Amino acid sequence: MTRELLDHARRMIEGPDGPSGTWPRAAAFLTRQALEEALDDVWSATLPAMRHTNRFTQLSCLGQIVDDETLIRDVRSAWSSLSRACHYHYYELAPTAPELERWVSQAGRLVRALEQSQEVSDGQPTRRSLP
Repeated sequence: MTRELLDHARRMIEGPDGPSGTWPRAAAFLTRQALEEALDDVWSATLPAMRHTNRFTQLSCLGQIVDDETLIRDVRSAWSSLSRACHYHYYELAPTAPELERWVSQAGRLVRALEQSQEVSDGQPTRRSLP
């Protein structure tokens, strides 16, 4: 389902349908939903109690699952930007297509990294030790 949400967001960015001006926020909603679904899936498989924490905490602890600090930093930034984009304020512009493409790409990279993490360790994501 996560990949399907990202695919829908990509299609909206490539060829916006529907009322003018609504597709950027719709694509942002789909991307954020995919990202949050990926987080829910990984925490359900590794540490179910994490699902009850806020997203900021979940993203902060993601380094225990994914060994790519750049990716984690990019995903934190994307999630924050997507959250802002999902809250409509009349004085703010909707996100641009290049911004949305970057966020969808970052979410997709995280989904692939989480899938690889689970494949490598035979269903048990690899955990990094705390410093």
